[in-house]
Amino acid sequence: MSAYSLIINFFRVASWMKPVSGQDMKRLIISVVAIMLIASAASLPFVLNAGFGQAPQGAEKSLIERSPNYRDGEFQNTLPTPGFSSDKNMVVALWEFLTVKRENARPQQPLPLVPTDLARLPLETDTMIWLGHSSWYLQLSGKRILIDPVFSSYAAPFAFLNKAFDGNYPWQAANMPDIDLLIISHDHYDHLDYATIKGLLPKIKRAVVPLGVGSHLRYWGMKDELITEADWQQSVTISDALNVHVLPARHFSGRGLKRNQTLWASFMFVTPTQKIYYSGDSGYGPHFKAIGEQFGKVDIAILEDGQYDQDWRYIHMMPEQTAQAAVDLNAERVLPGHAGRFVLAKHTWDDPYKRLAQASKDKAYRLLTPMQGEPVWPADATQTFRAWWE
Repeated sequence: MSAYSLIINFFRVASWMKPVSGQDMKRLIISVVAIMLIASAASLPFVLNAGFGQAPQGAEKSLIERSPNYRDGEFQNTLPTPGFSSDKNMVVALWEFLTVKRENARPQQPLPLVPTDLARLPLETDTMIWLGHSSWYLQLSGKRILIDPVFSSYAAPFAFLNKAFDGNYPWQAANMPDIDLLIISHDHYDHLDYATIKGLLPKIKRAVVPLGVGSHLRYWGMKDELITEADWQQSVTISDALNVHVLPARHFSGRGLKRNQTLWASFMFVTPTQKIYYSGDSGYGPHFKAIGEQFGKVDIAILEDGQYDQDWRYIHMMPEQTAQAAVDLNAERVLPGHAGRFVLAKHTWDDPYKRLAQASKDKAYRLLTPMQGEPVWPADATQTFRAWWE
């Protein structure tokens, strides 16, 4: 792992943690400074990189401070959610996470995919396509929807960090059709990518994001009138046939050391014929059952299934918890995401699929496992897919 990889993973992991003792923090800072001194040979202008985005400030900061979910200077989950839950000393655990080599974390060959040309899909047909990790393309009620797009070959502030799996990735901003609706679940690098958003700017007609996330989009050049920021339990009308409900998730936010200045969320897309749920990133919690009771039957639930670990078990779900979340939601079909393109955890690349397939065997829902780019037809309740990871 490179020095810069250590730095960016430090940002990611350290932002999960509550303040620690002065002695531990001193040791941690010394370690990070040493890494940064090594990395400084590359002379990269970290503080000037636009990819870090811009936290809410001024009038926008005043607006989010009025949210019932914003307390004590940051957004809060609905129940206590420690980002780091290990019994180990925090410094030791962080260092192990950053430096210990993980076997089979990346596939030995490119994963199979279907290079679907999204621009050629008939708009009148409802369609759902997984574009890898947590990036999704949806067509619902005649609207083209793009969720958490990361078309870059990395999920970090710099192109040489957190590289994607090997293979030719066919989807880029240049070959996207016009996008009626951009959805961003939260501002982590594997869900909100600077280069992707900059490339998509001429094509995005509207964006719906959690409170505060619009600050990044405006900083990168998106017009203010295109952005709708919403709190949990608020709904946004997109058309007569499509409503988007912004709902709770159990996670955190931040693109640097200061966390939770923007909100994170899940979403329900409601049309006259379908209810499609997207979990974003979320640990397991009672919000899934509450959403299931609020909306009744969910036709298809896109659920997080990857980047989990016992050390951060409250902010990401284990596959068995993903299966239970689907039950809580009253989901008829389940699409797993948050894996298949980047490495952000210690498990093997295929563990999420193996464990969720096993956990789903006795459940009432149907598990759908398309390859990247393989269309899912919401109207076809009998559609099946192969276990492509085997």
